[in-house]
Amino acid sequence: MAAATTPAVPQQTPKTPPAGSIPFDFSQPPIIEGFNPSPRFKDETLKEKFTRKTQENPFVPIGCLGTAGALVYGLRAFNQGKTKQSQMMMRGRIFAQGFTVVAIIVGVLATALKPKQ
Repeated sequence: MAAATTPAVPQQTPKTPPAGSIPFDFSQPPIIEGFNPSPRFKDETLKEKFTRKTQENPFVPIGCLGTAGALVYGLRAFNQGKTKQSQMMMRGRIFAQGFTVVAIIVGVLATALKPKQ
């Protein structure tokens, strides 16, 4: 009878970095080759960013306001027992949401097709 033997495979030890070095410094952003972040937007406040985005695609905030307005008005009508008016406002909310989604898609496509500066 032949005894079952295991082949002699050299055992590999995991490679660890030297004790003094850190593989990644979490206090700094990662360095990605070929990627240069735009310095234009780094010092932008929330208000400035909102203003810039609204100027680039003004239909998105309009659609959001329309959605919120139809929702609030429809809920108010529902609370007052005006079911027909509430139903119309909920349908208007759906229309406003669709308008907002289309505005976002058009804005993304316009940004993608805009020539790089």
